[in-house]
Amino acid sequence: MNGLKKTTIKRFNQRLLSLVEHIGLLVIAIATVFAMVSETMIMVRAVQVTLTDLLLLFLYLEVLAMVGLYYNSGKLPVRFPLYIGMVALARYLILDMKAMDDWRMLAVTGSILMLTLAVFLIRFGHVRYPYSGDESSAELRQADRMQD
Repeated sequence: MNGLKKTTIKRFNQRLLSLVEHIGLLVIAIATVFAMVSETMIMVRAVQVTLTDLLLLFLYLEVLAMVGLYYNSGKLPVRFPLYIGMVALARYLILDMKAMDDWRMLAVTGSILMLTLAVFLIRFGHVRYPYSGDESSAELRQADRMQD
């Protein structure tokens, strides 16, 4: 009887957490789409599109892709936030380049390089040393073998 109660409570908690997770993903997706539309309207009113505008839209697309991937697979690859960080730093560099001193510019570009190396190491480790039960690693290794 006590075991049945624990199982029922555990199942309820899992469903509740799943519901909250899906609501959170929906809120993030709606907010991102709203921000994309808002930014697009600003570009239309200004009758001008700059590189920083395009990078910002790319950031929004990365967030939507991350939400979609998490929603479909239940997993969030560490690479996606790293990609978002790289694009955000590139946008910051382009936007404020004139106001930056040499050391700040060097620090930002060094940060982008470090994030790039982190993505490379994660990808290399994922392909070379796959997780047990991870079918995407097998697919990546298969694609790498076909390219060679």
